[in-house]
Amino acid sequence: MSNAKASAAPPKQQALYDELVSRFAEVERKGATVPYTSINGNMSSYLYASGALALRLPPGDREQFLEKYQTKLFEAYGIVQKEYVTVPDSLLTNTDELQPYFAISYEYVKSLKPKPSKKRA
Repeated sequence: MSNAKASAAPPKQQALYDELVSRFAEVERKGATVPYTSINGNMSSYLYASGALALRLPPGDREQFLEKYQTKLFEAYGIVQKEYVTVPDSLLTNTDELQPYFAISYEYVKSLKPKPSKKRA
């Protein structure tokens, strides 16, 4: 019997997220219960338990995304995450339209200072 925890996100959103991530050979989907992507210890996207996708965007692109898709900054556990936008469900289902924003997120996060890794004991 496996001790691995399944993701809390709905299967449909997980499949859409996995499809998006699979378009980028250099990006690895991580996380069992909370699917996410990260580069050098900095998260670039994650799929919340509700099925909502949070995408980390740089200033400028972030504001344009918020205005174009009439969405808001991502909020989790009562905290507004200032660098993450909430990807509307309609956009998550349109992988072709979402792909350029995922690429922007990847490039932005790749430019951030690497976080030191935490060694597991």
